[in-house]
Amino acid sequence: MLKKEDKIAIIGLGYVGLPLAKSFSKYYNVIGYDIDIKRVNDLKKNIDRNIDVDLKDTKIVYTINEKDLKDSNIYIITVPTPVSNENIPDLNCLENATRMVAKYLNKGDIIIYESTVYPGVTEEICVPLIEKNSSLKYNVDFFCGYSPERISPGDKNRHLSNIVKITSGSTPEIASKIDTLYKKIIIAGTYKATSIKVAEASKVVENVQRDVNIALMNEFAIMFDKMKISSSDIFSAAKTKWNFINFSPGLVGGHCIGVDPYYLSFQSMKFGFTPELLLKSREINNSIPKYIALKVMQFINEKKLIKEEAKVLILGYTFKENCADIRNTKVEQIKIELETYSVNVFTYDPYVKLPYTNLEIDPFINNEKYDIIILAVSHNEFRNYTIKDFNRISKEKLVLLDIKGLYKFSTWTL
Repeated sequence: MLKKEDKIAIIGLGYVGLPLAKSFSKYYNVIGYDIDIKRVNDLKKNIDRNIDVDLKDTKIVYTINEKDLKDSNIYIITVPTPVSNENIPDLNCLENATRMVAKYLNKGDIIIYESTVYPGVTEEICVPLIEKNSSLKYNVDFFCGYSPERISPGDKNRHLSNIVKITSGSTPEIASKIDTLYKKIIIAGTYKATSIKVAEASKVVENVQRDVNIALMNEFAIMFDKMKISSSDIFSAAKTKWNFINFSPGLVGGHCIGVDPYYLSFQSMKFGFTPELLLKSREINNSIPKYIALKVMQFINEKKLIKEEAKVLILGYTFKENCADIRNTKVEQIKIELETYSVNVFTYDPYVKLPYTNLEIDPFINNEKYDIIILAVSHNEFRNYTIKDFNRISKEKLVLLDIKGLYKFSTWTL
């Protein structure tokens, strides 16, 4: 049984770890560890730069000193698992966190992984590292679990507590213990998977499914754009059928949907199977920034602008709306593509500071004018702008490329 005196250590205090630390701190002693000194110092002052978690009245002990972890008996690892420039899974952070925790393990301790991985990572990569660095034996002296994170940055309706949590453990007893642990903080309930590998695979599958469906909509959008038919009008008509799956075309970035397919395909190919649909979907979604840049160049040519003098404003930089998360944002790729044509690109995002964007002040309150405007991210702050607002910051006739389909007066919508 779990006891009040159980001490939980959360390794990694980002979008996943911090909400966990706050929730568990209501019931258990919690220590939060991160290698980012500024992040830890901010959290000690109750400042969350991600603007995601209210830290008032929390009882979390924050530290950058790994030795402070030694009295914990439950460790939850929530570090990033990105891909390399070649789209190969990068497990360095996960492996480093595992080695660190292993040094402080005692008999009976539990390590739970939340970082997204391909099936097999916990037991085939992490467990051997723990055994090597702790001299303890798996499922005799220490135990493991996997509970994939489902945090959606910026989503005001779906929080940690009201999203069903998948849990798993390395023995039936530990699986039940971990499930009970999460039930304490998850109002929506938990789903106890039959094994750690099943839990690992479930996370990548749910995101791969979204990636594939969005790729289909992106392919439709390009196809109908060539035919000069409004894809948004087509989708509005099509979704009147009860079994139409309502996905939208758009940029696919971030730390999950744009990354997880590479994790699953990497492991699949080790077993001799190349997932062609999965990889083709990635190729389609990765091509969208270039397609948008080409559309901009098309309008620049139609307006007979000198490309080196053309000014393009991009509204939004984060990978999704209403959050400050810029991981794997595809807006940067649009900017890079346009700059290859020597176009002057200006980016503004109310959630992001320099140097990622190059405009600090809302462009709608300054005197600059732009040849072309791209709405890239549908932040709430952009929703109430009218055609008068856009006309005021436009040179000559408004040219507005609306990737998100936010405005009825757009010149072009994906």
